[in-house]
Amino acid sequence: MRIAYGTDERTAATEELAAELRRLGHEVEVVADGADWPDAGRAVGEAVAAGRVERGVVWCWTGTGVVMAATKVPGVRAALCADAETARGARRWNDANVVGLSLRTTTATVAGEVVAAFLEAEVDEDERRLIARLEPGG
Repeated sequence: MRIAYGTDERTAATEELAAELRRLGHEVEVVADGADWPDAGRAVGEAVAAGRVERGVVWCWTGTGVVMAATKVPGVRAALCADAETARGARRWNDANVVGLSLRTTTATVAGEVVAAFLEAEVDEDERRLIARLEPGG
């Protein structure tokens, strides 16, 4: 899978997760590395919305800022996730296409679990009518 990857600060956890995704066979496109958090979120969102990648991963201190920035891009549904079950649900029930992580609270191990769940989960087709309400005019 092609994944857009962005962070406002490079850390051991951000580096380890990107390396793990590559080891698992994913193509990781780093679109923001040390950029300001609004730019990191927007860059990942734009890559997803343009169809250059299937999913996105964003990091900032709390994770909230990059998620807010990514979600401003039309067609992006970003979710801040601190655990695998939340990430799985964000994909399944909300068709999230970007996952946000907190640099402050997320270890490399937990980030790997969150992103693995996010990438493996499929959208529940029964939720499509509800997900459509998220779009303008929905």
